[in-house]
Amino acid sequence: MKKIASFTINHECLLRGVYVSRRDTTPKGDVITTFDVRLTEPNRQDAVSPEALHTIEHLAATYLRNRADWSDRIVYWGPMGCCTGSYLLMQGELQPADIIPLLTDMFSFIAGFEGEIPGATPRDCGNYTFNDLPAAKATARKFLDEVLLHIGEENMRYPED
Repeated sequence: MKKIASFTINHECLLRGVYVSRRDTTPKGDVITTFDVRLTEPNRQDAVSPEALHTIEHLAATYLRNRADWSDRIVYWGPMGCCTGSYLLMQGELQPADIIPLLTDMFSFIAGFEGEIPGATPRDCGNYTFNDLPAAKATARKFLDEVLLHIGEENMRYPED
């Protein structure tokens, strides 16, 4: 079988950041941009705990779908199986720089979140106890402070082999 595109990225030198993973065009002509929001350096830094990543998913998806200026362009936010980041799918031919202000606001929201995690009830979630709000907040704060607030081109363009 042919390797899918995301398995051709050299993860040995991939930095934390926001990358265009792929672009797809629907049969009706809409462009969907998939962003790789990489929270840790693969195989060099600890992965995010699955519980923290699940909490980030709940908070990010809720935040993004409630942002009046962006909500109609949000298709999906979900964790990577390797637990080093998440995917954000958005309508439109966008670049990482286009969404850095949105992600900065979102990770600020997560880092400062207090209260009940949205959707973390037996009725609303298939594994509602599988959450870690303190770890999610710490992960969000670290990504915000160390990457988003100082983002450079090297954090928005996949490494060349």
